[in-house]
Amino acid sequence: MDVLVLGTVAFDDVKTPSGRRKKMLGGSAVHFSMSCRLFSRVHLVSVVGEDFPQSYIQFLKERNLCLSSLAIVKGRTFSWQGDYCQDLNSAQTLKTELGVFACFQPRLARGQKRIKYLFLANVDPDLQHYVIRCMVSPRLIALDSMNYWIKNKLSSLKKVLKNVDIYFANEQEAKDLSGEISLVKAAKALRSLGPKMVLIKKGEHGVLFYSDKFFCCLPAFPVAKIVDPTGAGDTFAGGFMGYLSRRQSLELPVIKNALAFGTIAASFNVQGFGLERTASLTLGELKKRMQEFKSYVCF
Repeated sequence: MDVLVLGTVAFDDVKTPSGRRKKMLGGSAVHFSMSCRLFSRVHLVSVVGEDFPQSYIQFLKERNLCLSSLAIVKGRTFSWQGDYCQDLNSAQTLKTELGVFACFQPRLARGQKRIKYLFLANVDPDLQHYVIRCMVSPRLIALDSMNYWIKNKLSSLKKVLKNVDIYFANEQEAKDLSGEISLVKAAKALRSLGPKMVLIKKGEHGVLFYSDKFFCCLPAFPVAKIVDPTGAGDTFAGGFMGYLSRRQSLELPVIKNALAFGTIAASFNVQGFGLERTASLTLGELKKRMQEFKSYVCF
């Protein structure tokens, strides 16, 4: 089963206690794709500038990503600079340059409009809503967002949330949007905004999943040394959505396994800078760590 992802393809400049890397290939769509590709064919919808290296294009193609809706236009590629030296749980954003993404209008191929699984990464909610309207009878739509859109485009975000099946949020986003301090109450409040399922990412403390049918939590996989957490949330979402698309089911056992595979994928992501660990990640490695993870959480 194919999965379509809308998000950024970016240059990342990251500093952590482990060091610094400049102009790494990153972005929400790329991090999502590195884990989702292990289960499904990923169609990447984004835009880059003329400064985007051909070597990066080749890198993405070698990982079997469909790039027919990756636009290359005049201008500069989206870039982000962040510093994790004070707190590995959250970055201090030093600079964000939207570049060509500021005027991006996706153009999907006819066949891509019929893809059944859609992930909308944390971009402008009006852009997310536009892509939803382009799709023909999608089976599952998942959406991520961020505090910037909650503060600056709340009405647009609430509008698009009425049209999605799964809402991904981190703890602070869930609390800010719901107005609740308790994550359980926050999940219920977010469910009332429209999405059938709410998934709250808690970083090193795991994940909370809520729907009318069931509620569950999973811890994070214990990682001794975190090198760079950039993209961990999108990597989690890729593993989660990839597994759901392969199984084509939303029953509780499938949801739990999807949560676990997303968690495992994210644990690889944080062990290297950028895509150092996930670029070469295999499904075999993912399954091996899954068995280790189950031995930790099952009793």
